[in-house]
This record gives sequence, structure tokens and C-alpha cells, in this order.
Amino acid sequence: MNVNRIKMLLEEVKRGELPVTAALERLKGLPFEEMGFATLDTHRSLRQGFPEVIFGEGKSPAQITDIINKMLEAGENVLVTRVDAAKAEKILGSLTGAEYNELARTIFMRSYAVKRVGRGPILVISAGTSDAPVAEEAAVTAAGMGNDVERLYDVGVAGIHRLLHKRETIMSANVLIVVAGMEGALPSVVGGLVSRPVIAVPTSIGYGANLGGFSPLLSMLNSCAAGVTVVNIDNGFGAGYAAGLINMDPVI
Repeated sequence: MNVNRIKMLLEEVKRGELPVTAALERLKGLPFEEMGFATLDTHRSLRQGFPEVIFGEGKSPAQITDIINKMLEAGENVLVTRVDAAKAEKILGSLTGAEYNELARTIFMRSYAVKRVGRGPILVISAGTSDAPVAEEAAVTAAGMGNDVERLYDVGVAGIHRLLHKRETIMSANVLIVVAGMEGALPSVVGGLVSRPVIAVPTSIGYGANLGGFSPLLSMLNSCAAGVTVVNIDNGFGAGYAAGLINMDPVI
């Protein structure tokens, strides 16, 4: 149950349209709901401003569908991450209105329209086209939280003129997410250009010495550009969520 639904519930009680006992009954499911295979945190959107996100890896299509339906019953929007195309096909067959982003491997379902709450645009930048799945996961997450998201893909340091050509777009962003594999140099470059928070995302894309993303992770952690923070390898969701929180006005 989100903040708006709680406010509506209290207003109904205040106007005498809803008995206190009925309101209490609705609130009983607030902390969590046990589903056997999962314990759904139905209180999270009230605490954090955004509902629990479903991590799709390791869950069956039936389990994901059941969780989605429970969240929709609670009046929440639903974001599912890490859902491959085969699994998504089974899930989408039993749902109406679900949006699948094949590149990001995400499913998003609305029980209400997403309200724009971001204080400015979030710009997602990827070094290479191969980094785009992680970048797109970040973009979908940030957009689902109510942000205007712009994308700038395949502008890595091997052809840095591509990045500098978009300097106006870069400078107008309120928060920047920079996704890179290989040696992970791009966040330092961007961090040296802007006066806004830069969230760096290392990816596992690269040849052997990339070490599955450890090389760009260490490069980003050792960035000399002030204002660069780093999330885990391939964690586009974490970057999008953090950017959304940075960019969001307080809920209450």
C-alpha cells in the first residue's frame, strides 16, 4: 500500500465514509504478506516511496505471476527484473497490460499512472552497444520511479568525440548513470565534465583481463573524478534506483 492509498483511506475515515474497523482491516496486510514461496513486503512503498521489486532469476513464471497479481491487488505498480524472453512469454500470456523490455529483460505493470516526481532528467550513458542491456535496466527502473530518462548509448572513450558531440545533453542532466565494461574509463571522463552526481556501473563485458567486470569495477572505484559513486557489476537496477532516489523530492 502506497502513501496515496493510505491518505485516501484516512480521508474516508475522516469524512465518516469508512468505519474505523474497516480501515483497520485494510491495514492489517501492511507489513508483509506470506505466500509460502515468498514473503511480500507490502510496506516498502510507504517506507521508501517505491514498492518491492521482483528479481526474476531463480523464480518460476508461475511464482512471478502470483507475486505480480498480489502487488496489483495492493494497488502497486510492479517492476520485475532479469526475466529472459522465454520466461517472459509465459508470464505475459496470463497478464493484461504488462510491458516487456527485451533488451533490459524487465516487465513493468501499472495499477496507476506513473507520476513524474523527478527534479530533472536522468541521463543513462553506455560506453558500448554491448553494455546496453545493463544501461536499459537502469533506464527502465528510473523511469518506473517517475523520472524523465534520456539515453546516450555507444559513446565510449575509444571514440570520445561521440561523447563530446552530446555535451549539451550531458550538461543538462540532473543525475547521470554511466555504464561501461572493458577498462571502465568512461565514468571518470563524464565525472570530469559535470557538476552532478555520476553513478558508475561496471559491466562484465570485455576480454579476459576484464575478469568478469572486476577490472572496470576497480577502475571506477579508483576514479579521480569527484562525485563518482559505484554500484556492483551489471547492477543496472541498483544504479537506476539510486538515481531515482537522488532525483526525487521527498514523498511526504
